Amino acid sequence: MVNDNRITLAVTGASGWPYALSLLQTLVKQQQQVFLLISDAAREVVRLETGQALPTQQQDCQAYLRHYCQDNTGLIQLLNNHDWLSCVASGSGAPRRMVICPCSMGTLAAVACGLSNNLIERAADVAIKEHHSLIIVPREMPLSVLHLENMLKLARLGVVVMPASPAFYHQPQSIQDVVDFVVERILKHLGLQGTLTAWGV
Repeated sequence: MVNDNRITLAVTGASGWPYALSLLQTLVKQQQQVFLLISDAAREVVRLETGQALPTQQQDCQAYLRHYCQDNTGLIQLLNNHDWLSCVASGSGAPRRMVICPCSMGTLAAVACGLSNNLIERAADVAIKEHHSLIIVPREMPLSVLHLENMLKLARLGVVVMPASPAFYHQPQSIQDVVDFVVERILKHLGLQGTLTAWGV
């Protein structure tokens, strides 16, 4: 597969930063090059969920995440969400796999309507039009008819809709165990080997 070690990971303004962070760490461990996009709303969610704010400057934030994920070879490339010249915005240059985790209902609606108001939406639009693998991880409840219709529309286009709905078969002992179950499912659909849980997901 061409570009089989490149993945676009978008983090949007829904609750679920632990899912995104665990996924990012695991992708780095598996030597995947990650083009990372973080929305402004996602940054606010990180602050609310962790009590800490991500660095505002792009290079500082990239360095922070590389250090946290023990990325010593520069696998994490943090992109500006309005960098229209980025490879993820190009049909001929974009990675063949993309994950939006967590995916807010606003981003879900924008992707379902083919909008490209920012780089996250554009990257998702590219993934759909180029028939690349696109996984969205919605994190919302309850779901309105609009939410469900948007998910159905994307599913019919070949998008994998994977709500962050952890199971408890593996008898989780911590929040991280619960998070890992969802991350394992994402990894499986990315064609990567999961090693976070003992349960065969």
